[in-house]
Amino acid sequence: MTRDDDDDGDEAPQGLRKIIHVDMDAFFASCEQRDHPELRGKPVAVGGSGGRGVVAAASYEARKFGVRSAMPSVTARRLCPDLIFVRHRFEVYKEVSAQIRAIFRDYTPHVEPLSLDEAYLDVTDDLKGIGSATLIAEEIRRRIREETRLTASAGVSYNKFLAKLASDQNKPDGLCVIRPGEGAAFVQSLTVRRFHGVGPKGAEKMARLGIETGADLAAKDLAWLRAHFGSMADYLFRAARGIDLRPVRANRIRKSVGGERTFSEDISSGNALRDTLETIIDIVWESIERTRARGRTVTLKMKYTDFQIVTRAKSLGAPVSDKATFAATARALLDEALPLPLPIRLMGLTLSNLDQPGEAERPKDTAQLSLL
Repeated sequence: MTRDDDDDGDEAPQGLRKIIHVDMDAFFASCEQRDHPELRGKPVAVGGSGGRGVVAAASYEARKFGVRSAMPSVTARRLCPDLIFVRHRFEVYKEVSAQIRAIFRDYTPHVEPLSLDEAYLDVTDDLKGIGSATLIAEEIRRRIREETRLTASAGVSYNKFLAKLASDQNKPDGLCVIRPGEGAAFVQSLTVRRFHGVGPKGAEKMARLGIETGADLAAKDLAWLRAHFGSMADYLFRAARGIDLRPVRANRIRKSVGGERTFSEDISSGNALRDTLETIIDIVWESIERTRARGRTVTLKMKYTDFQIVTRAKSLGAPVSDKATFAATARALLDEALPLPLPIRLMGLTLSNLDQPGEAERPKDTAQLSLL
């Protein structure tokens, strides 16, 4: 375990929150290694091993060879000839996720899940009266290890953007704290590739414009950023200064059920896109069943490498009541979009126009399915 703090930082200045971002370490792959001792210490990929297979998640041993999620299995095998492929077990991952969320809710009702393996917690007023977000994060990580036999990394800070950056700082099995007054300096010391939403192509574009670090980004004014990055500009301007005013949303009214996946490598191949869509279908349908949601509109979302977002939607005459209909509609939407004019860096899928919203756990299609 790595801990980046010298004191607890208990007292948040007035108006600032105490936010924790907890992220399980290589969640799918770690579950497989936990349940199958023969896989421990070995490079493991969750996903299909066939010619059209795609890696859904990779163990840390596999990542040392460059294996990443959304990578075609043939590429992963070429990078790591000893890679062991295992099929996903979403029921197991969902059960473990429920265990982890139960732990979170022992400390705060303000839990905002992003996916099965990560969540934001607002512990400004914690249920146990511990007072220190750092100590709460340490206790949560200890309990996750004891109760699930898995490890989690956590970031502690005064807003969501910084907490998420911090949780990635000392992975795996690490803790990082960014205190009030430290956010801008921390962000500006990072490469822009660390910023959520900036993928390989985006980082390449920034490099061509002389931007490699958060400090380089902070040196650009908003007008310049808007001229070069359009709708992404305002986010980049705030992020480079460590600013994020979004609250932790635990109980928002559900308008749709869905999720999206950001790829570690851009995808343009029709086969790779179809296989990735199948993974998203599986995970999103789990959410639809869990929340008992029934909706009439299926929407496919894609973000191109130039950050342009396009969506395709189809509304049905009756609510979608089975996975086969949901999957067939999603596949038809993707087929209509092919061939793509550019590779994409993100794909999302949602069911909306809900007749029965179900439990309010996560709105729209912002749940991140990236499991790295």
